[in-house]
Amino acid sequence: MDYKMSKVDIVTRPEKFDELKSELNKIGVTGMTVTNVLGCGLQKGTLEYYRGNPVEITLNPKIKVEIVVCSVPVEKVVETAKNVLNTGKIGDGKIFVYDVSKVVKIRTGEEDYDALQDDKE
Repeated sequence: MDYKMSKVDIVTRPEKFDELKSELNKIGVTGMTVTNVLGCGLQKGTLEYYRGNPVEITLNPKIKVEIVVCSVPVEKVVETAKNVLNTGKIGDGKIFVYDVSKVVKIRTGEEDYDALQDDKE
């Protein structure tokens, strides 16, 4: 059987991560890579003070969640993320979807679909 593999990158507010992770687990997403990142967009940044001096912070803290799916429909992942992360305010984030041509599980040598399945060991 031929499975389409997709990578979904979600960049969003750090405070929304726990809710996002919980909802993704409910739809069957079991693995993800999460990174603390800095970014800017329409938010532009904020003015903060350090030792009494104004400092313009132009990069805002965000998290980046990377997920590769094949048995969970990518549309379901995107829809779940949109529902959880949408506050209607600037800074909610972005979702990027990419095609994945190959996955290899290093420990077992399994490839593609098999490499993305959970071991029940």
